Amino acid sequence: MSGSKKKTIITAVAVGIVVIVMAIAACTTTAESVQATFWGLVPPIVAIGLALITKEVYSSLFLGILVGALLYTGFNFEATVNHVFSGGIVAVLSDAGNLGILVFLVILGAMVSLMNKAGGSAAFGRWASKKIKTRVGAQLATIVLGVLIFIDDYFNCLTVGSVMRPVTDKHNVSRAKLAYLIDATAAPVCIIAPISSWAAAVSGFVEGEDGLSLFIQAIPFNFYALLTIAMMISLAVMKVDFGPMALHERNAISGDLFTTPDRPYATDTSPDENPNGKVIDLLIPIICLIVCCITGMLYTGGFFSGVNFVDAFAGSNASVGLMLGSFFALVITIALFMLRKVMTFEKCMSCLPEGFKAMVPAILILTFAWTLKSMTDDLAAGTFVAEIVQNSAAGFMNFLPAIIFLIGCLLSFATGTSWGTFGILIPIVVKAFQGTDHTMMIIAISACMAGAVCGDHCSPISDTTIMSSAGAQCNHVNHVSTQLPYAMVAALISFLSYIVAGFTRSALISLPFGLIVLFLLLFIIKRKHRGAFHHI
Repeated sequence: MSGSKKKTIITAVAVGIVVIVMAIAACTTTAESVQATFWGLVPPIVAIGLALITKEVYSSLFLGILVGALLYTGFNFEATVNHVFSGGIVAVLSDAGNLGILVFLVILGAMVSLMNKAGGSAAFGRWASKKIKTRVGAQLATIVLGVLIFIDDYFNCLTVGSVMRPVTDKHNVSRAKLAYLIDATAAPVCIIAPISSWAAAVSGFVEGEDGLSLFIQAIPFNFYALLTIAMMISLAVMKVDFGPMALHERNAISGDLFTTPDRPYATDTSPDENPNGKVIDLLIPIICLIVCCITGMLYTGGFFSGVNFVDAFAGSNASVGLMLGSFFALVITIALFMLRKVMTFEKCMSCLPEGFKAMVPAILILTFAWTLKSMTDDLAAGTFVAEIVQNSAAGFMNFLPAIIFLIGCLLSFATGTSWGTFGILIPIVVKAFQGTDHTMMIIAISACMAGAVCGDHCSPISDTTIMSSAGAQCNHVNHVSTQLPYAMVAALISFLSYIVAGFTRSALISLPFGLIVLFLLLFIIKRKHRGAFHHI
């Protein structure tokens, strides 16, 4: 049987299962009866399952949206159509925060196009090839840059991708591996950085407590983030890969960076690229982007109106700040290239539609992912999960951090949002432990954050995952399928570490336990696959 026929059969079976499930729902439920029940998690389960089975993300997301709308409207045709478009797609595109992120994406795409046309990216690649001699060095350099850009995960994904892509390509690092390194230095780094948009978000969900202080105290217990960073470095240094990623890396060493023929983000080198470009044609725009985006976030937090630095970050609007900052960075970049006579004004302007075009796949997936999230919100999936947490708290106190971690993973995976998971779980945890057990509250809050990041890291409908694919110019399903085994290893060890933390209440015991288990497991995997990468 040919591959295309097999894929068609699998797709037909998957869609058939969805039809059967919906037929059962139509016969046994009403619009009111699905609220705050397991049915609220069915739309994302359908979308994620179909995406992983069919390897086609657009139709899978849309079918998930359609399932959510059918459940919400009680299978009324007219109401379903209106809810999909007016209440879903149009509504999320009308949201100021979402629109700010899309504008930021387009401007960043334009800046990448500008830097490529000016020859800055190629010049940086030539410079880096002299300084970075090995595949290990290319991966470690990507990790270091990702850790340094800790302000915001969106900013991290696209900036690290545009800067490091020429370097990793030269050293035959697969696009899937680059996407993993970008994704693993986005949310996992932001969630342990006190000065970041994520710290501000978490602090905002903690009522009646010093949110920033709790965030800092929870960092040593944020096992998933810390283990993911340790795992990235270990994979690079030990020269070991496993699961689907191993195939991508073997193919990359042979010259095929993509493995699959579908390359929606791939762009060829522009024929009119400036061969005389210099490294400053990349570094100055990137530095301007960093400075302007930080300034933009501080501006939205009221820093220039007298609010102190920390409070300004805590009260900042990340999407608006990134949009404003990227706009001014774009203006500065165009002015720089014109003053240096690297590009004419007409060529600079031609990069704007090219940047937009390069970001269309990411924008489309983000729009569908946001719409799917709105469907789960309408079905009160978060309320259903919150009730599970509250009902389990009494009988499993020592196991509660591990339970919260698992629930956070599942909720974030299903909804594709870390921040939404924070908003649901953290207030419950604070209410459960406030004034009674401060240490357990810190551990439980860290479990909320770690679980949310883990689920977000694994989910194909997560905006961070989507933008990591865009930053690496990697097929989105390839990124998800190759990253999942790595994320699951870190998640399993994190779960065990939270069990240890629930009994010992000590990061000095539970964190080293997790690190030791991780290193032993990677050592065993390396020995099992010895020889697979002897030529790296």
